[in-house]
Amino acid sequence: QVQLVESGGGLVQAGGSLELSCAASGSVGSINVMGWYRQAPGERRNLVATTTRDGGIDYADFAEGRFTISRDNPKNIVYLQMNKLKPEDTAVYYCDAITFSDRYGRKSEYWGQGTQVTVSS
Repeated sequence: QVQLVESGGGLVQAGGSLELSCAASGSVGSINVMGWYRQAPGERRNLVATTTRDGGIDYADFAEGRFTISRDNPKNIVYLQMNKLKPEDTAVYYCDAITFSDRYGRKSEYWGQGTQVTVSS
């Protein structure tokens, strides 16, 4: 089992910055992918950015150039630095972790409780 705890959300004015953190605990050695998703009211949960244990990174189009994901493997923390925030970035941001495949080819996925980010215009 893996537990994820996010922090760093809050209220910020448009154009400002926030950094989110997500600390993993439990079976952290099994984690391959860590990332961030977001969900605005009435919308589906969407990918923001992900990073693999060996350093691979993927961003959603809206995050390219404004958001930076980073990962501290020894501390089992993933960060999301968000710059030039816009009102449309307002959402609950969720941390996600996916394990390596087990010997049966199965992966497990875990979610944090979410942290609210509100960007005022």
